[in-house]
Amino acid sequence: MNYLEIRKRLKTKTVGIAGAGGLGSNSAMALARSGIGNLVIADFDTIDMSNLNRQYYFYEQIGKMKVLALKENIKLVDSNVKVRSFSIKLESHHITDIFKDCDVIIEAFDLQEMKDMLINTVLDKLPDIPLIVGSGMAGYGNNNLIKTVRSGNLYICGDQLSEVSDDNPPLAPRVGIVSMMQANQALEILLND
Repeated sequence: MNYLEIRKRLKTKTVGIAGAGGLGSNSAMALARSGIGNLVIADFDTIDMSNLNRQYYFYEQIGKMKVLALKENIKLVDSNVKVRSFSIKLESHHITDIFKDCDVIIEAFDLQEMKDMLINTVLDKLPDIPLIVGSGMAGYGNNNLIKTVRSGNLYICGDQLSEVSDDNPPLAPRVGIVSMMQANQALEILLND
């Protein structure tokens, strides 16, 4: 399938992204560059200086809502991508309404309890929608440990070991690798459908 054929197929597809930080912002940009037609992005946070080391934002955007700044950045890459953004802290009762029309959902949260809530809700309420999560991307090095594991409609990208801590912070290279794996997995699902 050539590039124009890929873009034609992706034009009608919708990817939901829960979280617009390191994983979400980078996955969204990769999907936009690949020709995705529609993105649904939800996050409640604003950009601060500490985000710039791994998230797809710029110094001038500090203080803006992440979903609004990400929508601006996507439009700079491809103005044809339709972005529906929700400045909201997701709870289980929001997930079904916001992501029900998506072909694929990408989980991009920092906190484990938020990840668990999203996974449980999607598997229970939206079981036919593939869910791609990130787990284990803190620190640096150990490229060979990063992989994708599948269980039904659940895909887990990362090493599933590297927990974020003060002594093992999330850094751009590993976060970027996992976010690109999530975007790539979404493309594989959408293009092989």
